[in-house]
Amino acid sequence: MSLGPYASFIMTSYAAAALVVATLIGWVMIDYRNQTQRLRELDRSGITRRSGRSATDRP
Repeated sequence: MSLGPYASFIMTSYAAAALVVATLIGWVMIDYRNQTQRLRELDRSGITRRSGRSATDRP
């Protein structure tokens, strides 16, 4: 496969796009871990989520 005179530009573009996607995936994974840890801390402290209440628990 010959990419012609623009081979370096094409390969650099694909590498940059792959780096951005990998960075976003890592960021989402870290944020998910932080959010679940924060929810566990809130649950342990006694704070409950509104979505966890039933219809009869409403004020």
